Amino acid sequence: MLPTTSAVRSASFRVHGRTTAQQAGVPTAPTGVVPDATQTRGRQRWRMSFVATGIDVALRDGESVHVRPAGIGDVPRLLAFLEGLSEEARYFRFFGGGTDLAASARRLAAPAGGLALLATTGADERVVGHAMYVPIDARTAEAAFAVAGDWEGHGMATTLLADLAEAAAADGIEHLTASVLAANHKMLEVIRQSGFTVEVRAVAGELELTFPTTLSAEGRRRFEERRRDAAVAAVTHVLRPSSVLVVGASRRRGTVGGELLHNLVAGGYTGRLVAVNPRAREIQGVVTYPSVADVPGDIELAVITVPATAALTAARQCAAKGVRALLVISAGFGEAGDEGAALQRELLAICRAAGMRMVGPNCLGVVNTDPAVALDATFSPGAPPAGRVGFASQSGAFGIAAIDLARRRGIGLSSFVSLGDKADLSGNDLLQFWETDPATDVVMLYLESFGNPRRFAELARRLTPAKPVLVVKGGRTAAGRRAASSHTGALVAAADTSVDALFRHAGVIRCETVAELFDTAAVLSHEPLPAGSRVAVVTNVGGPGILCADACEANGLDVAPLSDATRNTLRRSLSAEASVSNPVDLIASATAEHFRDAMSAVLQDPGVDAVISVFVRPLSTRADEVHRAVCAAAAAHDGAAKPVLEVFLGDDTPQAPHFSGVEEAARALAHAVAYADHRRARALPDTAPSGLDPDGAAAVVAGGLADGAGWLAADRVEALLRSYGVPLAASRTVATPHAVRRAAAQIGGSIAVKAVAPGLVHKTDAGAVRLGLRTPAAAARAAHELRDRLSALGVTVTAFLVQAMAPAGPELLVGVVGDRDFGPLVAVGAGGTAAELIGDVQVRLAPVGLEEAAGMVGALRCFPLLEGFRGAPKADVAAVADVVARVSALAAAHPQIAELDCNPLIAGQDGAVVVDARVRLEPAPEPRPYGALDR
Repeated sequence: MLPTTSAVRSASFRVHGRTTAQQAGVPTAPTGVVPDATQTRGRQRWRMSFVATGIDVALRDGESVHVRPAGIGDVPRLLAFLEGLSEEARYFRFFGGGTDLAASARRLAAPAGGLALLATTGADERVVGHAMYVPIDARTAEAAFAVAGDWEGHGMATTLLADLAEAAAADGIEHLTASVLAANHKMLEVIRQSGFTVEVRAVAGELELTFPTTLSAEGRRRFEERRRDAAVAAVTHVLRPSSVLVVGASRRRGTVGGELLHNLVAGGYTGRLVAVNPRAREIQGVVTYPSVADVPGDIELAVITVPATAALTAARQCAAKGVRALLVISAGFGEAGDEGAALQRELLAICRAAGMRMVGPNCLGVVNTDPAVALDATFSPGAPPAGRVGFASQSGAFGIAAIDLARRRGIGLSSFVSLGDKADLSGNDLLQFWETDPATDVVMLYLESFGNPRRFAELARRLTPAKPVLVVKGGRTAAGRRAASSHTGALVAAADTSVDALFRHAGVIRCETVAELFDTAAVLSHEPLPAGSRVAVVTNVGGPGILCADACEANGLDVAPLSDATRNTLRRSLSAEASVSNPVDLIASATAEHFRDAMSAVLQDPGVDAVISVFVRPLSTRADEVHRAVCAAAAAHDGAAKPVLEVFLGDDTPQAPHFSGVEEAARALAHAVAYADHRRARALPDTAPSGLDPDGAAAVVAGGLADGAGWLAADRVEALLRSYGVPLAASRTVATPHAVRRAAAQIGGSIAVKAVAPGLVHKTDAGAVRLGLRTPAAAARAAHELRDRLSALGVTVTAFLVQAMAPAGPELLVGVVGDRDFGPLVAVGAGGTAAELIGDVQVRLAPVGLEEAAGMVGALRCFPLLEGFRGAPKADVAAVADVVARVSALAAAHPQIAELDCNPLIAGQDGAVVVDARVRLEPAPEPRPYGALDR
């Protein structure tokens, strides 16, 4: 398939002007793999993140294969692969019959000057796919690939092609070419559907294809769709299995195996249910077999409850049987120290070799409440009610508590997954499943770690405009701060700042407790989204009403005055003693009818976006009566739907969902308001800044890395920031005090002089700055003084920065900290020498557009200073947001930026200007290959 005659006939190619004999330095390969020695520096970097273990790739149907570079040691595997191809496939692959397959296998294992990739499966590493490229010149290579007949249609060819193109791009190859027999329409369609932009030229009997090694925007979209389809298929094997096998089923109730089988039976699982127990033929009415091998027919999901060492044996048996997915309840793996971690790695290797996907180990199980499935594969003492909330927990104990709370609160779940040690399937896979699940409207997660935080942010940001995502994240107070030298680094170094930035970027609602999680889910799953933050409180008790108003204000809600028309309506329907301001106090003698009338009135008020009803039972009126009255008022409201939250204090409470405290209701409503704001913001375009020069910035970064990375010299910092249009104060870098005089005269006006020395980052703290120098002579004297003073302290001044004094205005900080897990984090906050002390900062994942940047600036506590606090001139807020967006775009495009600090940024009336800046570089983390499974 996709044959290239040169790929199988040529003995050697020249790569970047060097013959294969002149190239060396191949990293160590896995057992049996001896890669060729034709390494360029670009491909070597790519291989260093790929060759040691390869990558595991999910295919369209949810199965996985292992993709790795090939080598001479793979010749026997490749020969078996070629022999297994059909005659037609070999004809298409080699442009004819009669090919010497043994010789071809040797050439395909180590293509001269190029790279070959293998897709393997099973413990014996059976080759089921092969792809290769051979350079023609420095920028073009010829490509070919083939897939085993029984693996066609799984999406493997597309994945191999994407990984091959990525490897070629790392080697400086810009275009791949391929020749296809005119009759081989299937392969031409594969390349077209892959998302690469293909040029086709017809020659005698053949089609010559050319396509770039980088995916277009449409190609990336298609690849992302295929990746989502693979995740959905994998989770479907777990949550919608046609058959379930329980390994370790027990007669004894109270054991994990006994309770789990009982829940499957009692829950009415609709598929085929069988079990393994060598000492029984039947348990709880379920047919039982001595071993996995004895179970007849196909099995989609196997649930393993036996101890860890026995679980490995069971997993191998499931792999041999062709089971599609495992749910490993057993403990004793990653949570049990080094020995358990080794067992977990072995368990995952078994799954990967067989293409099985896995939930767990060390988990509670899974639930799907859809009546068509009725799957309760947990050992939880109770089952959740059916509903429209998808919930995943990394903690089994948290999951049991949450299921119990869902049952008591009447909040129904569509599905539940206990992730346990999260060795394979993760929260990222579940997000993609719930994104497409029509039975799920709200997603809840309890997470203790991220396998791939950046990927989580991408998925959650894609999901939240349609479905809210609520998360309780453990580890908020992790001890310690990351070592950082810049002001920005210190401000965002708190262990949890990155997580908060990720959640804000993605629109994820962060909750502190499981109760808050369910409170918020109740509002989002049962109530309409609020149009704004204006809240009315209706109560029959004054004190709790006041506390509710305080809680609303504390959570950013606005308890605004009611309109005159609303107050007049209330006066006509309520007793004279009632208060018709906001909160509306109906007094203790209020009846259910009073609640109905008051709720109707405030719901009609155009200045009210949501209502909280607070009730404490007096002598006669009952909670159920008030609940029915409140519901009737909400149902009769003829305007735009508004959320209504009910709080019932005391022992008399209705059966319907409600809140047991005013603080809980206020927090849940505030989360709903924030989510509604996020959805509205995402509906509008977020504009990127214009006038960027990424090539110029790349040249500066390359020069800095070539000199050993670290902190950039002042002239390079200036060049880097100017390439992205960041406004800088006029400046000159000079070597001597005499040159300082000339530079000051050229710049004119009031001057600042700053000493430059190796390792001197915070110049103000070191006393290396002189400000407000009005003459060139004063500037020169200041330079002499700085050099002498710092020299006495053992600091060698190598240059001076001569800079125009900035106009007056509030001092801000804009900066970036690179995070190898989360990506670049962009920050804006109160600046100057006291930036860390004030600690007023907003952080997001880069890049942010102009609108999101403006929102960050507006969320600062110091924002009133920009708005003209106490008669001061108003600052140019749009210019500040523009700087934030430009700095974030710079960091997103150039991940080698480890720290970037613009402090202070002076926010003037007619623009913003950076007075001092510093940038630190380090090599960028290697990108994850296309299709690599999250870990």
